[in-house]
Amino acid sequence: MEEAGAANRKAITRFIKRMPSLSTTVGKVMEICSRTDASPNELNKVISLDPVLTGQVLKLINSAYYSLMNKVTSLTRAITMLGMNTVKNMALSTAIIRSVSGAKKSRALPTKKFWAHSIGTGVCAKLLAKANGVPVMECEEYFVAGLLHDLGKIPFGDEYIEVLGKVTGEQLPLITVEREMLGVDHQEVGKMIAEKWKLNEAMTCAISYHHNVEDAPEEYQVRVAYVGLANMYANILDLGYAGDPFPEEGSEQKMLEITGLTWEMFGEIALSVEEEIEKAQVFLQT
Repeated sequence: MEEAGAANRKAITRFIKRMPSLSTTVGKVMEICSRTDASPNELNKVISLDPVLTGQVLKLINSAYYSLMNKVTSLTRAITMLGMNTVKNMALSTAIIRSVSGAKKSRALPTKKFWAHSIGTGVCAKLLAKANGVPVMECEEYFVAGLLHDLGKIPFGDEYIEVLGKVTGEQLPLITVEREMLGVDHQEVGKMIAEKWKLNEAMTCAISYHHNVEDAPEEYQVRVAYVGLANMYANILDLGYAGDPFPEEGSEQKMLEITGLTWEMFGEIALSVEEEIEKAQVFLQT
């Protein structure tokens, strides 16, 4: 098993090395937004040098996802209205989806179903955070963390078909079967991708620990737990497919304690999920 694990790790490392880096623009956007003294004008200058990204941001801000009253045609206005952090998240999400959509297509996890699950998880994380009193602008961070939580599944190839077969046949948690059959799991692989792309620590933690929240650094456990619960909820609601319908026993109770969420809140958001997913499809169309 150790030999198989080492071989799989080597193949995955090769795959990740070949994955395109995020564009220089997105790198600069993330760098600007991580500084406390950064101004909207700086962000505007960087994004406006990239016509594709500018178009994507304007398309997003004018979509049903943000439900604004009037059409926004100026990038400066978009940044002022939405805030730098939201614009950073938009740029990052669209850049990552664009980068991985060119990656090899997996027969085990069809792309359409995979992204449907990812968007479903993002929407559930955002709605749960909102229902629990997280400030609206901050909820966007939860959406992005949910949207990107399963990035680590992208490098797996056809060997994943056997893994998913065992998960379904024996009703086992995916992460357990990955470790047993491949010697590496999608959280570990996701962390490698997050490091390649220099994603911030909060997002990297959501990708790396959503199945074992207590291993995450303490300051990020709450956000990671929201993503973990949203992932479970997306599976319960059958939103897309990412191969993980059987969670580890008892894991949800610990995450409920960490977030302070109640089962009633899941019922409360159920009516909004479908409508929000419909609006969030714009992230896949940019």
